[in-house]
Amino acid sequence: MEFNDFGLSDGTIRAVNELNFKIPTPIQEKVIYHLLNDDRDIVGLAQTGTGKTAAFGLPLIEKTDVNNKAIQSLILCPTRELCLQITRDMRAYSRYINGVHITPVYGGTGIVPQIRDLKKGSQIVVATPGRLLDLIRRGAADMSSINYLVLDEADLMLNMGFKDELDAILRTVPEERRTLLFSATMPSDVEKIAMQFMKEPLELIAGERNTGISTVDHGYFMVHSKDKYLALKRIVDYNPDIYGIIFCRTRISTQEIANKMIKDGYNAEALHGDLTQSQRENVMRKFREHSLQLLVATDIAARGLDVTDLTHIIHYDLPDEIEIYTHRSGRTGRAGKSGISFSIINLRERSKLKRIEKVIKRKIEEKPMPSGKEICEQQLINFIDRVKEVDVDTQSITTFMPLIEEKLSDLSREEILGRFVSLEFNRFLSYYRNSRDLIPVDRNYKERISREYGNRENRQRKKRPGSKKQYSSRYGFSYLKINIGKHDSVLPPQLIGLVNESTRNRNIKVGNIEIRADDSRFQVENNRMEDVFKALDGYYYRGKKLCVKKDSKKKKSRL
Repeated sequence: MEFNDFGLSDGTIRAVNELNFKIPTPIQEKVIYHLLNDDRDIVGLAQTGTGKTAAFGLPLIEKTDVNNKAIQSLILCPTRELCLQITRDMRAYSRYINGVHITPVYGGTGIVPQIRDLKKGSQIVVATPGRLLDLIRRGAADMSSINYLVLDEADLMLNMGFKDELDAILRTVPEERRTLLFSATMPSDVEKIAMQFMKEPLELIAGERNTGISTVDHGYFMVHSKDKYLALKRIVDYNPDIYGIIFCRTRISTQEIANKMIKDGYNAEALHGDLTQSQRENVMRKFREHSLQLLVATDIAARGLDVTDLTHIIHYDLPDEIEIYTHRSGRTGRAGKSGISFSIINLRERSKLKRIEKVIKRKIEEKPMPSGKEICEQQLINFIDRVKEVDVDTQSITTFMPLIEEKLSDLSREEILGRFVSLEFNRFLSYYRNSRDLIPVDRNYKERISREYGNRENRQRKKRPGSKKQYSSRYGFSYLKINIGKHDSVLPPQLIGLVNESTRNRNIKVGNIEIRADDSRFQVENNRMEDVFKALDGYYYRGKKLCVKKDSKKKKSRL
């Protein structure tokens, strides 16, 4: 099937041809056909980079009544970058259809211009949930005429904690609408959204649920934690033509790694939520234009960055959610090209990698860490290839040849080649000449870990109730329940930090932690229970008032 076969208007076909769209991707073929030919709600599952925007964008433009200035289609997405990217794509699709107006609505910028644009009339609104809800409450955005509601990147919207905003927005749109949900993965929270707000949706899947793209090669390097940055440098140096994204877990680590790479001479910059909008746009523009080789980014900041020819994704930190690994890796290997997804892990993260393998249904192979000699050889080969392929302006160079020959007349051919190569490679040669090899974690680590656990168990057996060293047997641990969870971007480190911050005591021991979608359970020492309860109850976390309860399913544990 080709785009001409869908029955799209001449203006849309002209735009599609200019964008060099020829054969629809699997998700485009399925979604466009059903959107144009029946009236069922749709759940579209496809990996990042498979053309989801065109899949819903082209039919929505076709369905737009250009004589009606009311909002007819609403597209909700999690980040302003993705909001702007979808808007650019939609405007490109509709460039030859007069009267179609598309307005982006997102935070981090002035709200007054957006209100003004909405008052002028816009049939299609692309919005982030927080800003749109603000506009609805101000009476600046009227949802009463919505015919089509699109939830794009639904899994990320929920992971970012937009559930309350989504619920509030969905209560304002007409019940007689068509809802389209698009996601790269289908966790349980997204399924609940589909069940609650959609009517017997048709599920259209391109590939298998929650699996990786087949054109991506997955591998990992296992090193000691202290060697992760050195390992990153070796991976980059061994791949001189790398054009990729290095993912870190936090904004702080993202900036730290980027600063180190810039200091060490790499063409890299950071992308995270602490940058201003102009800084973010500048970094993303340079990366799209290939004037920036490496982007060190957080997962949220990288959403909306539409780049089709990435060679590598490097997981400097493995994500906490397995679905995020799929999102990251899906940014390479697009448009039929191959890509590489590398993880830099320590021994403790091996079990997490095994869980990822089960989800993506693919083996993640351990890769040998390149030696200094191998890196220098790879760089030399790449340099020679570039020299051989360079275009020479013979006419201009001929003018300077007598001067060149005169200056080099006292050097032999071997000396010229040696100096020529050294000029480019002295940095690599001096750095790797005396560098130690990064030995992977002890090859006998399984035996060593087994031995360590055995010793630990023996030590535990020697401890008896009443022993001075067995602290937990004297006091025990009990559970508290708190009204923040995954939707509030809470992870165990944040929860422990919150206990420390609210009690102003870093010596309180926290036991087991269970983080769920909207709440969490965690253990604290019985003798500190009241202190933690009083400190947290009524405390504010990111503007949200905390409510703490002593869990009815109280458990005691021995550590």
